[in-house]
Amino acid sequence: MKPTRQAQRDTARVEQAESPRSAAVPAPAPTPGQQDTAKATTGSSDAPLRDVYHQAPRDTVSQAVYNGWKQYNLNCARCHGEDVAGTTIAPHLIVSLKPNGPVNSKESFVQTVCAGRPEKGMPAWCSLGLEMEKINSIYEYVKGRSDAKVGPGRPAVRQQG
Repeated sequence: MKPTRQAQRDTARVEQAESPRSAAVPAPAPTPGQQDTAKATTGSSDAPLRDVYHQAPRDTVSQAVYNGWKQYNLNCARCHGEDVAGTTIAPHLIVSLKPNGPVNSKESFVQTVCAGRPEKGMPAWCSLGLEMEKINSIYEYVKGRSDAKVGPGRPAVRQQG
Protein backbone atom coordinates (compact mmCIF):
# COMPACT_ATOMS: atom_id res chain seq x y z
CA MET A 1 0.00 0.00 0.00
CA LYS A 2 1.27 3.45 -0.94
CA PRO A 3 1.66 5.95 1.96
CA THR A 4 -0.68 8.97 1.94
CA ARG A 5 0.57 12.51 1.50
CA GLN A 6 -0.14 13.26 5.15
CA ALA A 7 1.96 10.25 6.21
CA GLN A 8 4.79 11.42 3.93
CA ARG A 9 4.70 14.90 5.49
CA ASP A 10 4.68 13.46 9.01
CA THR A 11 7.68 11.25 8.18
CA ALA A 12 9.57 14.23 6.75
CA ARG A 13 8.90 16.25 9.92
CA VAL A 14 10.16 13.45 12.16
CA GLU A 15 13.31 13.02 10.06
CA GLN A 16 13.93 16.77 10.11
CA ALA A 17 13.48 16.91 13.90
CA GLU A 18 15.88 14.00 14.44
CA SER A 19 18.63 15.29 12.15
CA PRO A 20 21.62 16.82 13.94
CA ARG A 21 21.73 20.60 13.67
CA SER A 22 24.83 22.67 13.69
CA ALA A 23 25.21 24.69 16.86
CA ALA A 24 25.23 28.46 16.47
CA VAL A 25 28.66 29.88 17.07
CA PRO A 26 28.96 33.44 18.39
CA ALA A 27 31.17 35.91 16.59
CA PRO A 28 34.64 36.29 18.07
CA ALA A 29 35.31 39.24 20.36
CA PRO A 30 37.20 42.10 18.75
CA THR A 31 40.88 42.39 19.54
CA PRO A 32 42.08 45.54 21.32
CA GLY A 33 43.33 46.97 18.04
CA GLN A 34 39.90 46.57 16.43
CA GLN A 35 37.91 48.42 19.11
CA ASP A 36 36.98 52.07 18.67
CA THR A 37 38.01 53.67 21.94
CA ALA A 38 37.81 57.30 20.82
CA LYS A 39 35.58 59.55 22.93
CA ALA A 40 32.32 60.49 21.24
CA THR A 41 32.13 64.19 20.45
CA THR A 42 29.35 66.58 19.56
CA GLY A 43 29.54 70.15 18.35
CA SER A 44 28.85 71.50 21.84
CA SER A 45 28.62 69.61 25.10
CA ASP A 46 25.59 71.61 26.28
CA ALA A 47 23.72 71.65 22.96
CA PRO A 48 20.35 69.89 23.20
CA LEU A 49 19.96 66.65 21.28
CA ARG A 50 17.60 67.15 18.31
CA ASP A 51 17.00 64.46 15.76
CA VAL A 52 14.07 62.51 14.39
CA TYR A 53 13.40 60.87 17.76
CA HIS A 54 14.22 63.81 20.05
CA GLN A 55 12.21 66.76 18.79
CA ALA A 56 10.98 69.57 20.99
CA PRO A 57 7.25 69.25 21.70
CA ARG A 58 5.05 70.78 19.00
CA ASP A 59 3.11 72.92 21.44
CA THR A 60 3.90 73.80 25.00
CA VAL A 61 1.38 75.14 27.48
CA SER A 62 1.35 76.89 30.82
CA GLN A 63 1.07 74.89 34.02
CA ALA A 64 -2.57 76.05 34.37
CA VAL A 65 -3.50 74.71 30.92
CA TYR A 66 -1.69 71.44 31.61
CA ASN A 67 -3.57 71.09 34.90
CA GLY A 68 -6.76 71.79 32.95
CA TRP A 69 -5.89 68.93 30.57
CA LYS A 70 -5.42 66.61 33.55
CA GLN A 71 -8.68 67.68 35.21
CA TYR A 72 -10.55 67.47 31.90
CA ASN A 73 -9.38 63.89 31.45
CA LEU A 74 -10.32 63.00 35.03
CA ASN A 75 -13.76 64.59 35.02
CA CYS A 76 -15.01 65.37 31.51
CA ALA A 77 -13.43 63.10 28.89
CA ARG A 78 -15.63 60.07 29.60
CA CYS A 79 -18.58 62.01 28.15
CA HIS A 80 -17.08 64.83 26.05
CA GLY A 81 -14.35 62.74 24.39
CA GLU A 82 -10.63 62.35 24.85
CA ASP A 83 -9.59 65.43 22.85
CA VAL A 84 -12.69 67.59 23.57
CA ALA A 85 -14.16 66.27 20.31
CA GLY A 86 -17.53 65.16 21.72
CA THR A 87 -19.22 61.77 21.77
CA THR A 88 -22.68 60.37 21.18
CA ILE A 89 -23.66 61.38 24.74
CA ALA A 90 -22.10 64.86 25.13
CA PRO A 91 -21.36 67.77 22.76
CA HIS A 92 -18.18 68.75 20.97
CA LEU A 93 -16.76 71.43 23.29
CA ILE A 94 -14.39 72.83 20.66
CA VAL A 95 -17.47 73.96 18.72
CA SER A 96 -19.41 74.95 21.87
CA LEU A 97 -16.73 77.47 22.92
CA LYS A 98 -16.50 79.21 19.54
CA PRO A 99 -17.71 82.86 19.49
CA ASN A 100 -21.04 81.78 17.97
CA GLY A 101 -21.31 78.61 20.09
CA PRO A 102 -23.79 77.98 22.89
CA VAL A 103 -21.13 78.36 25.62
CA ASN A 104 -19.17 81.29 24.20
CA SER A 105 -17.89 82.93 27.41
CA LYS A 106 -15.99 81.86 30.49
CA GLU A 107 -18.93 82.84 32.70
CA SER A 108 -21.29 80.68 30.66
CA PHE A 109 -18.84 77.76 30.81
CA VAL A 110 -18.41 78.03 34.59
CA GLN A 111 -22.18 78.32 35.09
CA THR A 112 -22.80 75.23 32.94
CA VAL A 113 -20.13 73.17 34.72
CA CYS A 114 -21.24 74.26 38.20
CA ALA A 115 -24.98 73.82 37.68
CA GLY A 116 -24.69 70.92 35.25
CA ARG A 117 -27.41 69.98 32.81
CA PRO A 118 -29.38 67.36 34.75
CA GLU A 119 -31.98 67.00 31.99
CA LYS A 120 -29.16 65.85 29.68
CA GLY A 121 -27.33 63.75 32.27
CA MET A 122 -24.54 66.22 33.13
CA PRO A 123 -23.88 66.41 36.88
CA ALA A 124 -23.59 69.67 38.80
CA TRP A 125 -19.84 69.51 39.35
CA CYS A 126 -19.74 72.23 42.04
CA SER A 127 -22.13 70.24 44.22
CA LEU A 128 -19.90 67.19 43.71
CA GLY A 129 -16.91 69.11 45.12
CA LEU A 130 -15.00 70.20 41.99
CA GLU A 131 -13.14 73.36 43.05
CA MET A 132 -13.37 76.61 41.09
CA GLU A 133 -9.59 76.57 40.48
CA LYS A 134 -9.93 73.23 38.67
CA ILE A 135 -12.96 74.43 36.68
CA ASN A 136 -10.98 77.51 35.57
CA SER A 137 -8.06 75.28 34.52
CA ILE A 138 -10.43 73.05 32.54
CA TYR A 139 -11.78 76.17 30.82
CA GLU A 140 -8.25 77.31 29.89
CA TYR A 141 -7.51 73.92 28.32
CA VAL A 142 -10.83 73.61 26.47
CA LYS A 143 -10.62 77.24 25.25
CA GLY A 144 -7.08 76.57 24.01
CA ARG A 145 -8.39 73.57 22.04
CA SER A 146 -11.29 75.66 20.71
CA ASP A 147 -8.95 78.46 19.59
CA ALA A 148 -6.54 75.90 18.02
CA LYS A 149 -3.75 76.99 20.39
CA VAL A 150 -3.51 73.51 21.93
CA GLY A 151 -3.34 70.41 19.76
CA PRO A 152 -4.94 67.04 20.50
CA GLY A 153 -3.22 64.66 22.89
CA ARG A 154 -1.15 65.31 25.98
CA PRO A 155 0.39 68.78 25.92
CA ALA A 156 3.91 69.51 27.14
CA VAL A 157 4.40 71.98 29.98
CA ARG A 158 6.35 75.08 29.02
CA GLN A 159 9.65 75.21 30.94
CA GLN A 160 10.26 78.42 32.87
CA GLY A 161 13.64 79.97 32.41
